[in-house]
Amino acid sequence: MAKSNYVDFDYVEAFMTDVFEKYGVPRDDAKIIANVLVESDKRGINSHGVNRFKPIYLDRIKDGVVNPVTKEEIIKETETTAVIDGHDGMGHVISHKAMSMAIEKAKKYGMGMVVVRNSSHYGIAGYYPSMACKEGCIGITGTNARPSVAPTFGVEGMFGTNPLTIGIPTDEDFDFLIDCATSITQNGKIEYYERIGEDVHPGTVIDIDGNPVEGDAGVALKKIRQGTAALTTLGGIGEDLGGYKGYGYAMVVELLSAVLQDGDYGKALNGVDENGKKIPYHLGHFFIAIDTNHFLGEELTRKKAGEILRSVRNSKVAPGEQRIYTAGEKEYLVYLDRKSKGGVPINESVQKEFIQIRDEFGLDYHFPFED
Repeated sequence: MAKSNYVDFDYVEAFMTDVFEKYGVPRDDAKIIANVLVESDKRGINSHGVNRFKPIYLDRIKDGVVNPVTKEEIIKETETTAVIDGHDGMGHVISHKAMSMAIEKAKKYGMGMVVVRNSSHYGIAGYYPSMACKEGCIGITGTNARPSVAPTFGVEGMFGTNPLTIGIPTDEDFDFLIDCATSITQNGKIEYYERIGEDVHPGTVIDIDGNPVEGDAGVALKKIRQGTAALTTLGGIGEDLGGYKGYGYAMVVELLSAVLQDGDYGKALNGVDENGKKIPYHLGHFFIAIDTNHFLGEELTRKKAGEILRSVRNSKVAPGEQRIYTAGEKEYLVYLDRKSKGGVPINESVQKEFIQIRDEFGLDYHFPFED
């Protein structure tokens, strides 16, 4: 496994902010993007943090796939809803605005929903429901993505990893937050496995002949990109272990990310044209906020949610296991651990990228992994 060194959260965030600004992103927008990426690493979601800084965001700006200046356009708005066209800007920026609007509407009218079209990758989905939880709201989001997941009984990538993400405020140090793809694994995780030399996990990828793909993550990733393999939905191949359930929830996200905003879907999100040239992804997102004070109040909601979670965690533990967790807890524990160790763990591959980018722009940063 590649060697990692811990770098202070704020230092990494400041570095990425400065780099995004060098790439033409307005400074306030750059701060949002960098904050989303570091938040991913704080929670232990290595696949969506600094590992994606260069290949997914900087390189796409350089290739003209994403616009560094985000020009959101409100297509339609009512008291409780809005439709935004992102014009292929930075997904984090569009999404931060959209969830902020949903929260504002919820605070006034009880609920708010904002949908987005023509956007780009928005980082970890859990960032946006967390925004709602901080304001005493329940938050929900989802996004479609490039087609890399096969439907039940299929072998062709027809829709994305499509996370359905929900946050509910509690009275604990961490809120309830379920943030996961509707596929068993996601492209970002396989990209991360390739970086650290870890094999594909059995049952997570199926080839065009219906056989499980195993072994080298880089090879599996190449097959997925070529369309000769696809990720499997939650529950796995076929119906025996409930693969149709993951398929169904993936389609819920696909529909809510396209039908209300008249957005692209499926194969139209490939990111390449008929000649293989890179083009914008035109992703769609949705954001929902529900204000608990329009029900029986934030205090009661947090207390009751905490009671329910603690009752589950205090139930009987299976033989050989140490304890039961609830969604959002492990991420909070990872944050405490990484905070104590010094910040974001950065593997050797990303270390080289940081140094290269810093030197390219002559930025005044020195990283501990250089010592």
